[in-house]
Amino acid sequence: MREMILKAVANPPKILWGPFLPVLLNLGLQFPFMFMAIGLFDMNPIFFLLSILIVHIIIISLGLKEPHLSTMLQAYGQTYRRTTNLYKVKGTKFAP
Repeated sequence: MREMILKAVANPPKILWGPFLPVLLNLGLQFPFMFMAIGLFDMNPIFFLLSILIVHIIIISLGLKEPHLSTMLQAYGQTYRRTTNLYKVKGTKFAP
């Protein structure tokens, strides 16, 4: 049991050698734009494939520096929520 936890922490999930969430966002954004550009403007898809490859290489290099990039993005998304104050004060307070 202990080995599985350590392995999950030490080896975060990867897709095509890159961190899971940034690679998924890259492919999830660029593929629809590619298909829309092909359908609307009759563009050559090689331009989009090159941009997908270049951005993927950048994501891989960022993932080599920080292997837990996906976890950091998820934690940032959860902690960046705005809070509403019960009483009027200057700034954002985390008091209930």
